[in-house]
Amino acid sequence: MNTFRTIGSRIRSLVGSSEGVPRPQQDSPDPAAPQEEAATSAPESTGNAKKPLSRPAALKRQGPKSTQGFVTYADEPLNGNVPTGDPLTAWSRRKLDYKLVSPLNRRKFKVIVVGTGLAGAGCAAALGELGYNVVSYTFHDAARRAHSVAAQGGINSARAKKVDNDSLERFVKDTVKGGDFRAREADCFRLGEESVRVIDHMDAIGAPFAREYGGELRTRSFGGVQVSRTYYTRGQTGQQLQVAAARALQRQVGLGTVDLRTHREVLDLVVDDGRAKGVVVRDLYTGEIEAETAHAVVLCTGGYGNVYFRSTLAHNSNVTAAWRAHRRGAYFASPSYIQFHPTALPVSSHWQSKTTLMSESLRNDGRIWVPKAPGDDRPANQIPEEERDYYLERKYPSYGNLSPRDISSRAAREQIEAGHGVGPLRNSVYLDFRDAIGRLGKKTIEERYGNLFEMYFDATGEDPYTEPMRIAPGAHFAMGGLWSDYDMMTSIEGLFVGGEAGWGYHGANRLGANSLLSACVDGWFTLPYSVPNFLANHLGEAPLPADHPAVERTVAEVRERTDRLLSIGGTKGADHFHRALGDVLYSGCGVARTEAGLKNALKEIRALREEFWRDLRIPGSGRELNQELERAGRIADYLEMAELMCLDALDRDESCGAHFREEHQTPDGEALRDDDDWCFVSAWEHTPGKGAHPGKPVRHAEPLDFQAVPLQTRNYA
Repeated sequence: MNTFRTIGSRIRSLVGSSEGVPRPQQDSPDPAAPQEEAATSAPESTGNAKKPLSRPAALKRQGPKSTQGFVTYADEPLNGNVPTGDPLTAWSRRKLDYKLVSPLNRRKFKVIVVGTGLAGAGCAAALGELGYNVVSYTFHDAARRAHSVAAQGGINSARAKKVDNDSLERFVKDTVKGGDFRAREADCFRLGEESVRVIDHMDAIGAPFAREYGGELRTRSFGGVQVSRTYYTRGQTGQQLQVAAARALQRQVGLGTVDLRTHREVLDLVVDDGRAKGVVVRDLYTGEIEAETAHAVVLCTGGYGNVYFRSTLAHNSNVTAAWRAHRRGAYFASPSYIQFHPTALPVSSHWQSKTTLMSESLRNDGRIWVPKAPGDDRPANQIPEEERDYYLERKYPSYGNLSPRDISSRAAREQIEAGHGVGPLRNSVYLDFRDAIGRLGKKTIEERYGNLFEMYFDATGEDPYTEPMRIAPGAHFAMGGLWSDYDMMTSIEGLFVGGEAGWGYHGANRLGANSLLSACVDGWFTLPYSVPNFLANHLGEAPLPADHPAVERTVAEVRERTDRLLSIGGTKGADHFHRALGDVLYSGCGVARTEAGLKNALKEIRALREEFWRDLRIPGSGRELNQELERAGRIADYLEMAELMCLDALDRDESCGAHFREEHQTPDGEALRDDDDWCFVSAWEHTPGKGAHPGKPVRHAEPLDFQAVPLQTRNYA
């Protein structure tokens, strides 16, 4: 097993040049301004290269012309530290190679786990159960309030309990294909292998899964698959799993192995000698800034879809902990890979602050359609069958209404932009249960989706039992996240990542019901193995003292940033800038992207960031409960994150999954991958800049290798 211990030796592959990564300039040029063409420019992408390049040669290209001068490219490919050989056995072989910590030595180690969702609660509870000292942080008032509660539809598992020809191999094929071949194949095998234990474990600790009449756990189908492998608890799966996980966490709190600290927001990472050795947090009640040190840090802080302002995430969900780690040296992988959920409620007015998610499980029985005639404003029930276009069933007959999310969202967008949108703002499509109710009866539909129907009625005042729901694509899940190797360790030694804050399983598009699964696999069955493997090398070391220079320096920098935000004294609240940023991203980096649109978005983001640091107004002080200060800090991070998202989307000169570049599509309007030049994961390194702007990021690339699931064109027809 090849374990690297510094960024220079741990991250860069032994393949290729031994020269260091070229250092970038200290400030980014205006991406919209004309640039001098580089001396060595990359050939323009043709969509499908006729002469495949060797993977290392492709990685050394300096990117498309559109980003030359805006980013810097590392020469050497990243090493993901994936076990060689058959990916089917990679995880069992890796676990056998891991070093162990004896039970008597475990209490000598302290681990910080940030976040109490399914990944964070599982990791903290498992490490506590093993005997480690764990400090668990959440900005909520209770662990069970973490955002995992919002995932409603179900959790996948390759248990193959139905006689429908499911298997571990088929699970991996569906996951890799669903992600459009931009995920690690070996990680997907681990996800499928551990999925069996996840269901049994969560069932054992109290998750009330739906059951068949004979007592077997019941399953249903989800998008992108043709088997029934999704376990569920009505439309409350995430909530019930989170309750079970939080209960397991509280058990360890009661036993004294976990110190749970609520109402604390992590604002920075303490890094000393290239290692993560603690965090700096703010007490959201008192405003006090404090540091906590440990032997290792695990970030399980969720995704960043809320950068779009109107998203399906709770408004408190944010990127701050992960982004501050990125600023300290953790690479950020594929930030432009954002999933737009096709089954969200449409925006009904400008003042609306978020969208609401209607579970993908509804597409098992609901049929999606629009009027065939553009501009048809008749009530849905007055439009006869022959004048309805069930466009997903027409375009993708094999999968129909359970087509993958990226494809379904693009199809809805096409219908809306072609004038077939419905509703007061003409910005939605219908999800109709008329046929299912007629076939199965209202009682059966109510048993399967009753709470979701109630939620829809509460949000819209419309009864989905008698008239179709209206749905539209909404920003939802982040497939990108902090880059980590196969052992879940980031480019900073001792900093691990789990759940949606990571990147490895989902590629460019996540299949439905794989989010709860990936969080559980990371928290309960991956990090409790890989973190001790790291700790075993540091027996006898003590955490940094509070007066260590690295700790004091990081605390001082957090205080300085907080004071800077409070001292601007402008006229506009933080939400003003967040809303404006969301409008820019939906327009320029939304369901579909273009080179011109991305360049314009970059220009607007930089202007908005300058205005933010010039005209932000935060009432109150930092020495008290101050939610405006919390929002301002998070939005400042979003304004930097948004630029990297657009740069990543501009740089990736292909279409894949949810990253749809209109310049690269098939004659039928489907995503056109370029595997010869882009079959790798982009992992971005932060560099400091001047004033309000970050410097030119450095793009590292980890090649992707597919042995069990050969590269192929996705086809759901």
